[in-house]
Amino acid sequence: MSSHDATLEFDYETRSRAELVAEAVAREIGEIDDERSRTTIEREESRVLIEIDADDVVALRAALNTWFSLIDVAERTADIGVDVLEAR
Repeated sequence: MSSHDATLEFDYETRSRAELVAEAVAREIGEIDDERSRTTIEREESRVLIEIDADDVVALRAALNTWFSLIDVAERTADIGVDVLEAR
């Protein structure tokens, strides 16, 4: 049973943007989880929810850092894609 948890909520202007970000990071579910932390992800319309359960605060902090980084990369990549499409 985990003793530490966090829920990350990311709101986007459009449903398609939320879907793009969620799909980009969802590939990591199960790949970076370990015996000390578990993560789930879901999308509700234009919101992405990431739930992390960890056995200890160190594992929770590590998972939070990882997921914030993954979301950041997905968002920046999506921004670049939009810029490229608008430049056409």
